[in-house]
Amino acid sequence: MTFVRVGGVPHHVVVEGSGPVCVLSAGLAMSWFDWDQVVPLLAPYRTVVRFDRPGHGLSGPAAVPPSAAGEGHRIADILDALGLDGPSTVVGHSIAGFHAEAFARLHPARTAAVVLLDSSIEEHARVPAAPAVRTAVAHGVGNALSAAGIPAALGPLTRRAVVRLSRTGGGDPAPAALVRRCYATSRVLQGALLENTHYLAVAAELLALRERHALPGAPVAVLAATAGGARWVERQRTLARQLGARFEAVDPAGHLMMLDRPDAVARAVLDAGDARDAGEAVREERPQPFA
Repeated sequence: MTFVRVGGVPHHVVVEGSGPVCVLSAGLAMSWFDWDQVVPLLAPYRTVVRFDRPGHGLSGPAAVPPSAAGEGHRIADILDALGLDGPSTVVGHSIAGFHAEAFARLHPARTAAVVLLDSSIEEHARVPAAPAVRTAVAHGVGNALSAAGIPAALGPLTRRAVVRLSRTGGGDPAPAALVRRCYATSRVLQGALLENTHYLAVAAELLALRERHALPGAPVAVLAATAGGARWVERQRTLARQLGARFEAVDPAGHLMMLDRPDAVARAVLDAGDARDAGEAVREERPQPFA
């Protein structure tokens, strides 16, 4: 466990394992420990990097509102701070799927593969009006709730309830002490409110990035949780077609598939890396044209 400063904000980072680099980024209001069941399956084969975005987990409060490009660059900056400048497999869950795709489009040479886990999808998002006002409202609501003691009273309970509802079975496996340490704070409440407030703006920006920056030739995988229903799975399938990605419907699995099916998540990450390595080997074996 360590902290690296990016954009003036201390980011909590955990690095484990050895081998090619794999970055895990969780969804809205989730924390580094939500990957605990996946990491042991990856660490023998990958250098696994987990980090908390600003206002999440143990990281410091957000200095600026989130953006698609900003979150894509954040991943690169964290890797730079760790001295990991080679190609990485980037895994994005839920809203972090936007961030993982943005990283791949903005940093193609640093992208070994992309794995999207029940990624957020907004096919027709438009940037909402008055972003500064929205930011101010989010801060105001967060301050009012914090002053009323809501995070300390309800934060951990809310976390437990959301996790239970987002799984196909079982409760929240996270240790009570860690849940309280993170979710009883106004910092995490503010971080979740800020990301939620700018969700559509980030989605719209990603649509614009798709127009300007092509995905690299790296393998892409899209995994959909079947608990989301047939329509949700079909939207994920359409996303996979749009990105030229391998598609897999993970059954049974809820939105937090890293908790329900860590085996499927780890397999997708390792398979994506293997596909990339196989592609590199094929390109190296091809005869080169004469100069």
